[in-house]
Formats: sequence, structure tokens, C-alpha cells
Amino acid sequence: MTSRPILALTIGVGLVVAACGGGDSIQVEDAWARTSASMQDTGAVYMTIVGGAETDDLIGVSVDSSVAEMAQLHMTEMAEGDDGSEVMSMHPVDEIAIAPGEQVSFGPGGYHIMLMPLAEPLVNGSEFDLVLDFTNAGSITITVEVRED
Repeated sequence: MTSRPILALTIGVGLVVAACGGGDSIQVEDAWARTSASMQDTGAVYMTIVGGAETDDLIGVSVDSSVAEMAQLHMTEMAEGDDGSEVMSMHPVDEIAIAPGEQVSFGPGGYHIMLMPLAEPLVNGSEFDLVLDFTNAGSITITVEVRED
């Protein structure tokens, strides 16, 4: 008779862990890059990073030179222009903190990874590897899918 409550508790704990991001390690979900026009020399990568058991910092990114010369963490923010209007501003960031279980979304208008200059256009349906460097988790290689937005 006591086995049912223990089983129910085990299942419940499993559901909570899954809802919090799946446990001890950083998880990267839905990594993608937008296709680029033939004359465009930059690209952007988007994804969701789910924190593990402890706070970690994303401190760098890199990509093979067959994709781009460099990869850089970036943030897009709205700022006030000289004339008082809102102006979109994009700039590099040194690190992005990922709290335990937190989901940090990388997408248009927010955090993203800039690829510059591109070695060749990003073509719909292709894939490439990107390396994410974390303070605690170390280097994690992910596969990025190129697709239409």
C-alpha cells in the first residue's frame, strides 16, 4: 500500500524536474538562423537556453570560418534618439547570465548571436555547428538549422 504514494511522489518530482529544464546541465533548444540574401554579409542565430542546476554565464561563441569570420553575442535594445524618438540599437555583450531553470530566449529584437562577415549566404535547409562557451558548463557545440523566419 505504501508503494503507490512513493510512486506518485517519484512521478511528481520527475514532472517538476522536466518543467525546470531537465536537470543539472544547460540545455539549448531550437537553434536556428535566418536565411540571408546573396549580398548580405551578416547573419543572426536564435535559440532558447535553459539553465541547469546552478547559475552559469554564456561568455563567448565561435563558428567555423567556413560559415563566418567571427561570432559575437549581441543585444538589441530600444533607446531614445537625439530627437526624443525611439531608436533601435544593437551592440555586443560580454556575457549573459543564465539562472537555474531560467529560459533565456534569443530572438529578433533581443539577444542574438551575430555572424560576421559570412563566408557565403545562409541557405534555407542547411545546418552548421556553433560553439557556446559557458563559465561552468564549458564549451557546448550545437547544430544550427537555417530556415525562413
